[in-house]
Amino acid sequence: MGGFFALRTSPPETGGAHRPLARLYAGDDGPLHARVDRVAARLGAPERRVGASVAHLGLAARLWSTALGPAALHGRFPALDPAELHWDGALTSPDDLWWAGSDTRPASVDAIRAAVQEAHLVPLHAALRRDGHISPRLLWGNAGSALAGALRELTRWAHAHGRPEVAARAARLVSGLLDHPDLAGTVRGPRLRRASCCLYYRCPGAGLCGDCVFDHAPRTGLEGRPPAP
Repeated sequence: MGGFFALRTSPPETGGAHRPLARLYAGDDGPLHARVDRVAARLGAPERRVGASVAHLGLAARLWSTALGPAALHGRFPALDPAELHWDGALTSPDDLWWAGSDTRPASVDAIRAAVQEAHLVPLHAALRRDGHISPRLLWGNAGSALAGALRELTRWAHAHGRPEVAARAARLVSGLLDHPDLAGTVRGPRLRRASCCLYYRCPGAGLCGDCVFDHAPRTGLEGRPPAP
């Protein structure tokens, strides 16, 4: 299904600096600061929060995908306890994740919400706000966009491999997840187009994301505001 759905289940042999995400959430912010700096420099971002947004979007996509993929395929997904899910922010996108656990959970909206949204995204958002100014609306918009992106990839895979039940199961789970107040309204319409902006368009030479709220890149944009009618 691609790198965003991949999850290591044995220690990487790269000699990297994987560490449990629980440490980041508890206040060990150095690797997250470094990740944001690295992304901002690579993009030539005019503001540090642009790098923070793009870095967040990539990690949120990984977290949703590692749960939603197996849930749609097999009806179960890895527990993804933050103490058992290791991340190395120095490696390139998709973010490299190593799961040191063994427990799986039956797939349900409530179980995935608890495992990803509550256990990871809520403390990740707090960590990014410690890193610098970035609005909760932008972060939840990213989370909704990342979830919709995982659904699109699963749907493409299911159609290509003659597995319509996988697409249907993924769609039901995502519909339920998007009903939560933090995610409701972050994506809209049958194409699940996002209702806020991730700020990527502000980078030199950048275009618009495939689900961007804007039809054309504005000369100056305000985070989270849709284009004028």
